[in-house]
Amino acid sequence: MTSPPNRRRPVAGWIWQLAADRPGTMHEVIRDELRAVILAGPARPGMPINVDDVAQRFGASRIPVREALKTLIGEGLVDHEPRAGYRVAQLTRTELAELYVVREALESAALSTAVGSASAEDDARVAAAHDALTSAIQEHDARGHHVHSRRLHFALAGPCQMRRLLGMLETAWNITEPLQPMAHLSHEMTSSLHDDHRLMVEAFHARDAAALLAASSAHYRRLQEVVASLPATRLRT
Repeated sequence: MTSPPNRRRPVAGWIWQLAADRPGTMHEVIRDELRAVILAGPARPGMPINVDDVAQRFGASRIPVREALKTLIGEGLVDHEPRAGYRVAQLTRTELAELYVVREALESAALSTAVGSASAEDDARVAAAHDALTSAIQEHDARGHHVHSRRLHFALAGPCQMRRLLGMLETAWNITEPLQPMAHLSHEMTSSLHDDHRLMVEAFHARDAAALLAASSAHYRRLQEVVASLPATRLRT
């Protein structure tokens, strides 16, 4: 008796962007690759994550895949429902707005210390990140905008040297990243946000904590406007 034809649905294209040949334990490699692809944008919010497909990509059993997904659930990047399976996490508009409040609080705490602890090397890192962000904006590179905006914010906050605080900031930042909000900005909003960045950089170089925190606060007020303007299709109802 012949076997029935294999009608298994095709593997989602983004799965094949996962690099299966990185060093580390299988759980760590799968976790890090899934996180990287989710943050980079190919795996959009709400997109299903099939355990078998990921296991096939890595030549692994389901066990390390599930371990990796469990870690990413804890990081807020993956959702799981018993009968619906795993999906890239989605946020409501209210949840996204709350996360920007959290980000602002954590970043303000870091900046208030960082500005007094910064060195010439930190100034160079901030300047390089700002230049890279400016270039991405001029080239209308939405992905580069995300990458270098994040790089700039962490270059400004990094000199605080508070590892746990920076870790919490990174976690909060990661949860907002898959939505790729910079891809939906108007030219005017992009310019206004980058003006905020310029003021933040100038205040950092001048070691003016009050001016830095004021510019950061204005920046986050603007980001809340971005949240309010995001297309409903990007968010969970």
